[in-house]
Amino acid sequence: MDTTRQQKISRLVQKELSEIFRRETAKTRGTLITVSSVRVSPDLSVANVRLSIFPSENAQAIMDNITQNERGIRHQLAQQTRYQLRRCPELKFHIDDSLDYIDHIDELLNKDKKSESAENTEDTEN
Repeated sequence: MDTTRQQKISRLVQKELSEIFRRETAKTRGTLITVSSVRVSPDLSVANVRLSIFPSENAQAIMDNITQNERGIRHQLAQQTRYQLRRCPELKFHIDDSLDYIDHIDELLNKDKKSESAENTEDTEN
């Protein structure tokens, strides 16, 4: 269970990282990075950041680029939050693939519905 302080820092980090990624992705057309969630450790030293990347075909390449530039992103975050946070937490980035998972489930359900309707039309023809 997160403490109130953890929740406040999580929201602050999420808001500021969203703004950083919005500015950076404005330069590259057609890419959208969304900060899905941020979980801060109880000692406030590590922030686990889940990113949703669109289009998902480029997600791994973009994620590799983000992890390589982790120190620069942390520095930008520290500059943005210098009056709110004494120490900027270490950032750990993870891909949030929940939207891809939902799309996959929808495809399976639609395929199942199509096969059922095809079977029903065959039954009615016979």
